[in-house]
Order: sequence, then structure tokens, then C-alpha cells
Amino acid sequence: MSMYKYIRKAWQKPKANMPELWRERLLKWRREPSTVRVKKPTRIDRARSLGYKAKQGYLIVRQRVLKGGHTRAYDTHGRRPKASRKRMVLNKSYKQIAEERANRKYPNCEVLNSYWVAQDGKYYWHEIILIDTSAPEILADKNINWIASKKQKGRVYRGKTSAARKSRGLRHKGKGAEKVR
Repeated sequence: MSMYKYIRKAWQKPKANMPELWRERLLKWRREPSTVRVKKPTRIDRARSLGYKAKQGYLIVRQRVLKGGHTRAYDTHGRRPKASRKRMVLNKSYKQIAEERANRKYPNCEVLNSYWVAQDGKYYWHEIILIDTSAPEILADKNINWIASKKQKGRVYRGKTSAARKSRGLRHKGKGAEKVR
């Protein structure tokens, strides 16, 4: 088996396979800011499978998102049923919210993809792969320079990433998927 296969297997049950490391990481990550740029991906196998390469122009950002319902502040303007709604109705996953927040911190980059890293009772952590669209290494690479085009600007906010396409129901097409979207 290759090295990546062993890493993938260890990440299937990370809390059971690496309990001391898991606990140590979460204790450290809770004290960090919500958006942290990291040098190397925590899950190298997952990052590589989603398009990450260890070269200039690729950034990895660990984003923390608070768990719980997407609530809004109580509105006291009028007594319409719409005004007293407590829960914000969002068809967004935590992963998609994490991607958007990471992209707001790095506006010169575009989100390529993201993956789950950890969770506890209060937070989710995702690592987001960002691409610096002005880097000459990215513009020279024919496999990834598509992300530097004007059509891809702000792709995370327009539902073009993998997490967003899933919530939009675009994973299934054709017969049987008429009512998914």
C-alpha cells in the first residue's frame, strides 16, 4: 500500500487512531484565531486528491466555524410572522460558510476546494485550498490557470465550489433528479 492509503485509513477514525494528537490539536486550535494560514495541509492525502500542489500560488487556510443553527437577531419591527422568525433559513453547509469566510480574508485568491479536518462540541474546522490568481506559477500551469480567468472571479460566493454545488443539488443530473434542485 502507498503512504497516502495509510494516511487515508488513519483519517477514517481520527479520534480513535490518534487520540493524544487529536486532543492536543483541538486544545491548540481552540485558542487560535478563526482563520489561520498553515504551511502544510493537515490531511495531505485529501488535499492532494482535491488538487493541491506544494508550489507557489497554493495556500492552505484552516477555518473555524461555530456549530449550531444559523440564527438571526430578534427583530422587533412589527408583528408580522416574517419579522418574528428566529432561525435564518440557509441551505448552506458549514463547509461552504468556511470557504466564504476564508475567501473574505484572502480577497486576491480563489477557492479551489476544501475538506473537513476536525470538530468538537462547539466548532467545525475545515481546511480550504486557495489559489493566488496573480502568481506567475499559476498562470504558467495549464492545468490550473483556468481559475485565473475573469469568469471564475468570486466563484465561492456564486455557488461554484464543490460544497456549494452539492447544496444546490447539482451532484445528480438526468432522470430521477428532477426534484433535487
